[in-house]
Amino acid sequence: MNPTTIQWIAALLFAGALLHTFSASVFEKLSHRSPRHSGLFHLLGEVEAVFGIWAFFLVVAMAFTSGMTQAVEYVDTRKYVEPLFVFVIMVVAASRPVLEAARILVYAMAKFIPLQQPVAITWLGLAVVPLLGSLITEPAAMTLAALLLKEVLFNTKLPVWVRYGGIGVLFVNISIGGVLTAYAAPPVLIVAGTWGWDSAFMLSQFGWKAVIAVLINASVFAVLTAPHLKKIGSENPADRADANLPPVPIIAMVIHLAFLAGVVVFAHHPAVFLGLFLFFLGYTAAYSSFQSPLLLKEGLLVAFFLAGLVVLGGMQQWWLQPAVSDLEPGVLFVAAIALTAITDNAALTYLGSLIEGTSDAFRYALVAGAVTGGGLTVIANAPNPAGLSLLRSQFPDGAVSALGLLGAALLPTGVAAVAFYFL
Repeated sequence: MNPTTIQWIAALLFAGALLHTFSASVFEKLSHRSPRHSGLFHLLGEVEAVFGIWAFFLVVAMAFTSGMTQAVEYVDTRKYVEPLFVFVIMVVAASRPVLEAARILVYAMAKFIPLQQPVAITWLGLAVVPLLGSLITEPAAMTLAALLLKEVLFNTKLPVWVRYGGIGVLFVNISIGGVLTAYAAPPVLIVAGTWGWDSAFMLSQFGWKAVIAVLINASVFAVLTAPHLKKIGSENPADRADANLPPVPIIAMVIHLAFLAGVVVFAHHPAVFLGLFLFFLGYTAAYSSFQSPLLLKEGLLVAFFLAGLVVLGGMQQWWLQPAVSDLEPGVLFVAAIALTAITDNAALTYLGSLIEGTSDAFRYALVAGAVTGGGLTVIANAPNPAGLSLLRSQFPDGAVSALGLLGAALLPTGVAAVAFYFL
């Protein structure tokens, strides 16, 4: 079947969005050099805004080529559960009581590890928290890990290569750390029902391999960067942004964790988790004395990014599905890793699930490759924009280079590939 005009336009706009993503750091630099147009350049340098901007161009093009009614109908028929869920879970997981509970747990665990505190916290943030994502979902794990490591591993006193290495390992480990269950990783969640994969299956086929890869990546990175991490010393509580706020009561931590659990349990029911979120906003307003500002802006930007990806990605099936449907499992595994970097691993596995009569080997290769490549770019895995939004201020010019992230993620991606393919 020959692609239609709008499909060609959508493919070209998707390519433009990818190029824009990789050049976002250039616009950030221009915003500092050109004060007169700094606002425009800063907007163009917001990675979280890229796909939303290009999705708008697609809707406009669709309105001109097919009519406004069809354009609106197309936007209406997209599924936005994932962007909405990531927004809600990011805001709730980043709230001060949840973060304080996670900090207490991580620092308590760090005391039992025979390493200096910064090294121990780095290892826990890159190993334990990503694996915890299989229970609390990957977006929540990304948010917690990014905030816990922000002033330790991503401290601006550390060399830039350490920070890039850290974000590469974090993104890869989050992507593969959610496959111990059938509901936590977006690329698994989207095919689990269609293919009849439950959490027991995921743990036996994917989970134990992911644990090995996550532990290797975190341990090797912690050993290599330990000399630098030791120099920053232990965290001084007086230096924290919330040091002047009243301590968080235990009951507040319990209530916030209950909200977090409720959102996770009803992750597929937006009417329910959005209702819980409204109650959450009311609770935080009523007891604001021990709250810090909610990450509403950051969460909305991430949701805007993912919604734009949904709109643009919905028109890429015509070339993406034929690209993977006839591949042998070994070739498909490698192709899935590469395609994930330029599409989104959930979109890739979704398209794979539409192909009828696929073998178990095909399905394994597709999902294993999709989660393996989930740390290579900011668009490769849904939680990545959340991590980028929280951590980019720790990098030069307030931007994470797409090529820098790609280079930093190559080695941990290789470890994950070996684990999933050869074990």
